[in-house]
Amino acid sequence: MSLAERIKKDFRSPYGCIFILLAGIRLFFNAVIPLTDKTEARYGEIARLMVETGNWIVPQIDYGVPFWAKPPLSTWICSSSISLFGDHEFALRLPFWMIAILITLLLIPYGHQKKINGLIPGIVLLTLPEFFLHAGVLSTDLMLSFSVALTMMGFWQFLHSEKSRISGLIFFVGIGLGLLAKGPIICVLSFPPLFVWCIRHRISLKRIFQIPWVLGGLLTLLIAFPWYYLMEINSPGFIDYFVVGEHFLRFIDSSWSGDKYGFPKQQPLGIIWAFILAGALPWSFVLLSQLKNGLKKVWNDPWQLFLWLWILWTPFFFTFSKSLIHTYTLPVMIPIALLITHHWTSFKRKKSLLCVAVGIPVLLIGAYFLEPTQKILSNSTDKTLVFHPEVNSSELYAFPFKSYSSQFYSKGKIKIITPYALEKMVEDSTSFSIIIKKRQLEDLSSNVISKLKLLMDRRKDGLYQIK
Repeated sequence: MSLAERIKKDFRSPYGCIFILLAGIRLFFNAVIPLTDKTEARYGEIARLMVETGNWIVPQIDYGVPFWAKPPLSTWICSSSISLFGDHEFALRLPFWMIAILITLLLIPYGHQKKINGLIPGIVLLTLPEFFLHAGVLSTDLMLSFSVALTMMGFWQFLHSEKSRISGLIFFVGIGLGLLAKGPIICVLSFPPLFVWCIRHRISLKRIFQIPWVLGGLLTLLIAFPWYYLMEINSPGFIDYFVVGEHFLRFIDSSWSGDKYGFPKQQPLGIIWAFILAGALPWSFVLLSQLKNGLKKVWNDPWQLFLWLWILWTPFFFTFSKSLIHTYTLPVMIPIALLITHHWTSFKRKKSLLCVAVGIPVLLIGAYFLEPTQKILSNSTDKTLVFHPEVNSSELYAFPFKSYSSQFYSKGKIKIITPYALEKMVEDSTSFSIIIKKRQLEDLSSNVISKLKLLMDRRKDGLYQIK
């Protein structure tokens, strides 16, 4: 039976229905959930600005303000989608959904190798909360995870495939894409586990040198170097900030004052392990039970050890960082799915586990329509404020600062206003709308406050109109 025929058979099974259901649920959320502040709306606005200004070299966080924190690969795919389909949430998230589905489809052969339905690895992956979330969230982490997977699996396939030269080049494609996705962290997350694995299984230097280092190195440079060069030329200081600051200082100093775009993140040491356990539920506890029952077997099994080193290295590295978020665990979700696939036939309650794992995304559909969920979503974005029927986006202001979501949904028209300028506009009887943070109301004069007409009240801010 050919691969195409096997895949067709996979999709005609109940697993095919489950796979399509999970992919459809994620696609539904991609369409109906607004861009939320800060991270997702920020990347959405950067992509929108890239299309509007036509500057595809220097990402901008505001007009004329360069964004140095991340390389542009994720922004490029978002901007390309905007160019084709328009600047709305669904278009922005569509590339991430497509990449996530591509990853799940690329795992089909690993299911066939275990003589099970080829969609099982992808189903497991889509039921991991961390991966399901990133199948439609604007960030750089999914492309980094894809790049790490290409690098790791390219290396594995080079050592175990007849078409080793192609696999070796895939290894370097992963590095190049990783440099454009999130920077040198691609090497930090990939090389150490590969090194340890090679030492454990006594991979000879002769075999390592058979990797097409020259051609592959040139391929990596061809992918990544042009943008880094052009970025530094067009926005001097980027290399120093991005390489030294973002890839060194941020991980050893939680109060790093050089961060231009975020804020110091004080996290307990070791919290990354809790993030992984939660982000991979319910499968994380299944894997722990497998590890407990077979440490020696894992140590002697090249494939299991390869996957475990891939999984464990990332949290081990970030254990000593005080500045991290749960999205840093995303690169280990793919090997977790592969390990679950490896043990699939030995699970006694796999149907029950699958029902629980699939049930969570299904329940989220119902939860979305509940009033508390709608209120949480409304408070996490300024979309409802910008699109209020009495608001003209060209006459919309924010005090004391504007959110990324208000920038995106107003198409960059919202403006920050100072107390003095606000006072002057009130005196001149200018008609406009304004978003004001509640804690800043006391900074306004009684004359201004008396002229404010409340249009929408929220927990931390309000939308007002002055006529």
